[in-house]
Amino acid sequence: MKSAGINFRHLYYFWVVAKEGSVTRAAERLDVAIQTISAQIALLEQSVGKALLAPQGRRLVLTEAGRVALGYADQIFLLGEQLQEALAESDVQSMRLTVGLSDSLPKLIASRLLDAALKQPQRVKLVCYEGDFESLLGDLSVHKLDVVLADRPVPSGTTMRVFSHLLGESEISLFGVPELAKRYKAKFPASLHGAPVLLPTR
Repeated sequence: MKSAGINFRHLYYFWVVAKEGSVTRAAERLDVAIQTISAQIALLEQSVGKALLAPQGRRLVLTEAGRVALGYADQIFLLGEQLQEALAESDVQSMRLTVGLSDSLPKLIASRLLDAALKQPQRVKLVCYEGDFESLLGDLSVHKLDVVLADRPVPSGTTMRVFSHLLGESEISLFGVPELAKRYKAKFPASLHGAPVLLPTR
């Protein structure tokens, strides 16, 4: 005979008993009679054809089948909680902002720039992608990204319909051994033209 399927109320009562460790504590948590919980669990065990709980002294312990059932119950009721949260969030108007972060842009600067977006009155769902400047510009031009944060403007003469806006400036520091620092100090930074410099590469 084909099973009618699991009753999720029965499963929920079993789940609470397993978490609380006793029918008495589960009854207090659920504010129902002990007999009600015992009857619900008995019906669940009857529907699955296996004992899920076994007495051990004054406590109830999980059988092997009970441990399997508890694992699935954990997932089921976690999904239920996530569903409630998702439905609650769907009532809140939010804006999705997809941002490309140039891999050459310091992440601290990017974080401070994006912080302003998160402080807007309207809720913002921020999605960030990191990549090289040229690839991000390509994605921006076909509307895969809403904005790109980079440490340089759009190259002049580009055929892409994208625009640059200066958001701010930051200082950089150069370090050198005393001999080179002394040599290039005069007329800095013009003196650096032709100077030996170590720069990061891809």
